[in-house]
This record gives sequence, C-alpha cells and structure tokens, in this order.
Amino acid sequence: MLKFELQKAADKLINEIFAVKKGETVVITADTMSDEGLVDAVAASVYSVGGFPMVITIATPGGVGKAADPDIPVDALTGALLGADVWVEFNHQWMLYSTPFEIAMEKNPKLRYMCLVDFSQELLIRTVGNVETPQLQIFMAAFAQRHIDAKEMRVTTPAGTDVSFELDPNHLVCNDCGNATVPGMHMLTGQLNIVPRFGTINGKIVFDGTITPPFGKVPSQPVVLTVENSKIVKFEGGPEAAEYEKYLKSFDDEGMFKMAHIAYGFNPGAKLTGNVVEDERVWGCTEWGIGYVSPIDAPPVGQDAKSHTDGICLNSTVWLDGKLIMEEGVVVDAELAALSPVK
Repeated sequence: MLKFELQKAADKLINEIFAVKKGETVVITADTMSDEGLVDAVAASVYSVGGFPMVITIATPGGVGKAADPDIPVDALTGALLGADVWVEFNHQWMLYSTPFEIAMEKNPKLRYMCLVDFSQELLIRTVGNVETPQLQIFMAAFAQRHIDAKEMRVTTPAGTDVSFELDPNHLVCNDCGNATVPGMHMLTGQLNIVPRFGTINGKIVFDGTITPPFGKVPSQPVVLTVENSKIVKFEGGPEAAEYEKYLKSFDDEGMFKMAHIAYGFNPGAKLTGNVVEDERVWGCTEWGIGYVSPIDAPPVGQDAKSHTDGICLNSTVWLDGKLIMEEGVVVDAELAALSPVK
C-alpha cells in the first residue's frame, strides 16, 4: 500500500492546488467504481486544514455528462454543489457537462471544480504528489505567454506529423498548471490548450499515442490524418485508421471531421496508460482534439459538432513564428528551458 505517498499527494491537491481554507466546504463526488481509498485520503486532507469534506457516492451511472442524468439524484446533488466552495470529481462515469454541473457552474460563482475522473491512487501520486507544482506553474505561464504573443505555429514529430496553422488572439489559451484557487472549471495539472484560427490547419497529423474515443489505447499502427483547411480529408494507417474514419462518419456530422484544438502535455509524472486525462499530459506530446469547441474557448460561437475525440502525437517539435521552441519533446528555448522543472 502506498498510504504515505497517497496522503502526500492528497495534501498537495488540497493545500497547494486548491488552497482550501478553514471553513470551506469541499464536495467530493464518486460512484461505486471509484477508488474509495483515494476519496478517503482527499477527504482527510480537507478535514486536516479545517475544511468540511462532504463525500457523495452514487451508483455508477450508465452514461456520462447529460447521459448520466437519469441515473443520478439531480436535485439533491445540485443543491449540494450550489452551497460548495470546491468540487472534486472522482467519478468513473463523469458528471462533467451533466445538468448538476451546468447549474452549479452557472449559479455558484464561488465554485472551484476539478475533473479527476477515473483516478487511481497511483495516478494521483504520479501526477500531483510527485510534481513540483510551483515551478511548473512558473514554466507554463511563460510558455502560455509565448502563444498569446505568437501568430503562427508548426508542429512535427518523428512519426511523421508536419502541420502548420495560424493562431487567433481571440481564442483562449487555457493554462491548466495546477492552480485551482480561482472560481471556475479546472483540469489536471500539466496541459496547455490552444485553439488555432479556424480553417488554417494544413498538413499531416500522426497519432502514435492513444486515441480516445473510440480506442482508449495506442493503435497497432499510427493513424495518419491529412488535413486541409482544418478538415480531415484522408485517413491512412492500419485497421484502426479505417475504424477511426468509420467512427467519425457514424455521427453524420461534418463538424466531426474538423480539427478543434491542440494542447501540450507538461506533467512530469504522466505516462501513457489509456486514461485520457493522464495521456494528454505526457511530457513533450501534443494532443489534437477533433469536433466540438465551446464558445468559451473560441468566442463568440465556438465550433459546433455532435461530439469530440482526442489523439496524441508523441515527442513533438514546435516552432512559433519560425523560432524553434521544443525539439522531440525537449524544451530547447533557452528562457523556457531554464524555467522548466524537467531538465
């Protein structure tokens, strides 16, 4: 048992990332497939700082998001979240984008939410407990500023990715650097998300990491996407490439062939496991989303699509405005490299 290591990770989550204060109410949601030991450790951390832990465990829903609504106590859960200061979600079948989530995020202006779905004890230890969060925050803030100032980006990988696109100053650069001290929605530490200017992405994108959905694993052969004006026009590779094309076609929605966003993985402890929350944060990868983009990320209307899927390109090389920033997953820009927690 990793009891000591787990408690350290839980303490860092509550003290360092959320900075929970005495008297604050922290709702921890779980379902019957969640890790009970993990939930208990985080609740203990809340209690140790003088907060009020409220653990809500429900039967595992049959779906996620709004598809979970028929299987959850919508009114009771919503009431609890409307009075909470912090909500940590450890559900296996996530309630992100469910009705209680939407109401709570809209009507509780103080709520700090983090999506840690399907987490294990080992995962929290790797990606929170063993990470030097303060230094990572400094590094990622500097990296994010480079994107705010840049106009063009190019990405290549050893597997064959070579894609270029324009950046849009009106689109959000979302920096999940382990700071959940302000109200709003937060994700696991170690991801920097950018929404390119719509219609400008051209080249090849090769997924040699996991693809989720529909696979949740590394394909037997890399899946090669040819992209023209931000739309996928060709699929190449092994059997998963054909299956992936069939999966996207099944939505009968042209929006499901449109590239949505690119994100960097910057969590020093993350590794490919099949859990998309961790996979997207493998150090030095870039992750591409396809399909839906929210109006928050790309105002005023986002990008409409029936769903969303993500694929990972490992060991990425990145240029911003023609300047080499990262080479095969290693930060080479001198200023950024000096700030990086990974040397």
